[in-house]
Amino acid sequence: MASGPEQFRGRATIVDVAAAAGVSRQTVSNALNYPDRVAPSTLARVHREIERLGFMPNAAAQQLRRRKASAYGFEVNPSGAGKMGHILDGFLVELTVAAPDHSCHLVTFAPDLTSLLAGYDQILSTGLVDGFVLGDTRHDDPRPAWLLQNDVPFVTFGRIWDEPQMGRWVDVDGRVGMELAVGHLLEQGYTSIAYLGWPDGSPVGDDRRRGWLAGLAAAGLADDPIAEEAVQDLPTATAAADRLLARLGPGSAILCASDLLALGALRAVRNRGLEPGHDIGVVGFDDSDVAEALQLTSLRQPLQQAAAEAWRIVHEKGTDLSLTALLAPTLTVRESTSRTGPENT
Repeated sequence: MASGPEQFRGRATIVDVAAAAGVSRQTVSNALNYPDRVAPSTLARVHREIERLGFMPNAAAQQLRRRKASAYGFEVNPSGAGKMGHILDGFLVELTVAAPDHSCHLVTFAPDLTSLLAGYDQILSTGLVDGFVLGDTRHDDPRPAWLLQNDVPFVTFGRIWDEPQMGRWVDVDGRVGMELAVGHLLEQGYTSIAYLGWPDGSPVGDDRRRGWLAGLAAAGLADDPIAEEAVQDLPTATAAADRLLARLGPGSAILCASDLLALGALRAVRNRGLEPGHDIGVVGFDDSDVAEALQLTSLRQPLQQAAAEAWRIVHEKGTDLSLTALLAPTLTVRESTSRTGPENT
């Protein structure tokens, strides 16, 4: 059935117009903003399709192309502010510190999560930003596709999980980090390594779980993996870790998807009268201030490097996989994985 204005009105995009007119998205953009650059016959064809499809050019994106603000928007979610292990707080700091080296700055904003894209459109319409740095990527994230359709520059901290062939992201390799942690625990002499992770469906959590399993497989220990799940909540994590300890003997270890989950594991270990490190090894992820205070071994994300890569990518054009940076975390070793006493690296 042929598509008409009734089908597209209010939601036709520049991509739809380009496909209908048989031209590139850039040609449609030029027809709207720089018509002198387009052949008259092509220009007429593009405008016919714009009218037929009821395409409404994004006024914010047009304004974006006319002038530069040398600024990029960064969405903040107030519900995560101040929570332990909220890695975006640290990433935001590093982005801000690095911004002057790239002749730009950040504009933070908190859109209504029930109308997320409208919030992005609104800040674009102010002319305050040239594009966006996105955090907290996830499955079914509508932001990358919307920004592409409207020719808005962006980069994501976290892979674009639903489009593995698409570039424009910087991420930390959780899988490699977990494999590194498994190797460390085995070197320390722990005989069984259990996993405390988030419920299935979190792309970051699932990636870290795969790293744990890969580390076990490399050591020939993957026949009967022991795992529990918990949301990012201390009492829930403590209860889940206690269930793991009921199945583990002394000399075992618990590898955790975050420092908060690891804090629950430390509590569960001590509640059973055991000593972290000597009796049960515990490893977290993110190397937060709490990890340092509690002598928790943890994987550190290279946020300074991630910020530098994000600023590099956001100024580039294209979406190919050359516009990616997958960074390796490092392991900070502390008493929670020392069988004999304090150890720091």
